[in-house]
Amino acid sequence: MPNPTPAQQADFLSRRRARMLPAMAIIYFSQQAIYLRSTAATHPRDVDRLWIAAWVVLSLLILAGLVTKGFWFQPREVRDLIDDEHTRASRLEGLRVGFIVAMLTAILLYFVDQFTSMTAREAVHVILSLGLGAALLRFGLLERRAHRDD
Repeated sequence: MPNPTPAQQADFLSRRRARMLPAMAIIYFSQQAIYLRSTAATHPRDVDRLWIAAWVVLSLLILAGLVTKGFWFQPREVRDLIDDEHTRASRLEGLRVGFIVAMLTAILLYFVDQFTSMTAREAVHVILSLGLGAALLRFGLLERRAHRDD
């Protein structure tokens, strides 16, 4: 289609997002293996610091995508169409689940710390990763379900 309407663009992008979000959650969770490997090293290498920086950047992008409409480079009209009532409800549900997972993880780590010590950096990493990953996964699965029902 040479010139899709804003509604057609929004539908296309919304469906693509529904396919991408669960895959992105899996990638995000699998990236945690790199973090665990880099913290296990007694002498971190420069590449370990690069992996941590990549995790921080990816976490910030995921958070920004979850709390905004996303699709920052699309026209406002298309972004508004993509962010319909169902999408807003799915996003809020994803954020709710992410918050609950983060809080439960913090409580669990509080008790784990009684038996094995961990640094604040390790605790923050686990809490943030599980909370963001759960929010992303839940939002993505709800979006996939909504498009499957169309």
